[in-house]
Amino acid sequence: MYTKHDLKDFLKALGVDPKGTLMAHFSYKSIGDVNGRADTVLDAFMEYMAPGLLVLPAHTWSNVGKENPVMDALYTPVCVGILPELFRKRPGVLRSLHPTHSLAACGAAAAEFLAGEEHIKTPCGEGGAYYKLWESDAQILMIGVNYTCNTFVHGIEEWDGAYGTISPKMTDLYVINYQGNRIYTPQYRHSAPLGSDTFSKLEAPAASRGVLTMGRFGDATARLARAKPLRGMTAELLAADPKYLYRY
Repeated sequence: MYTKHDLKDFLKALGVDPKGTLMAHFSYKSIGDVNGRADTVLDAFMEYMAPGLLVLPAHTWSNVGKENPVMDALYTPVCVGILPELFRKRPGVLRSLHPTHSLAACGAAAAEFLAGEEHIKTPCGEGGAYYKLWESDAQILMIGVNYTCNTFVHGIEEWDGAYGTISPKMTDLYVINYQGNRIYTPQYRHSAPLGSDTFSKLEAPAASRGVLTMGRFGDATARLARAKPLRGMTAELLAADPKYLYRY
């Protein structure tokens, strides 16, 4: 059974920079038995990243849409697992005001990092929090999941001209902020043919170029990359073939 100390040691062995920005995606069950369960996993991450900025997805793309157009920053549950759902409710954790692809973060720079998401009109638009991951050359850590869950790649698709990324029609959506105010946040959503199941194609070239490194976190396979070289490599592949990540 893994302890909090064990989990911190895994992060150190992976090369996670505690003073930087870390975006983490999880399969909680893949980690194995942890003393204290999910709360211990979050404790380990939050304590290890205390000098820096810890970011987790707080997405609602599967439960906010045309039929249910309101995301409440305080109350709408995330659709991407138990760890992000528990994390967003913790003291000191803030959630961005994006209606479908919000992020939760803790750290000294969390408020600045998350600011302005209510003005972003696409899932991962320029100027939003996902773009700030690139600007800060954040580390992106996948624990027990592969690149089909790496939402940062959706951002690269938007920024670097991937074919068929964004729907041409806007959806009327709303966010209720922490003060209880309802904000109009219309979105150009991901287009119907687009999928993330092709993102695993990036793993082999990323590993061969040293962009992606792999290791362990508990029982899980962990994948770690920095945002800037990952975008650079993916943009190069998209320039050669804008349909490289397209799902036919």
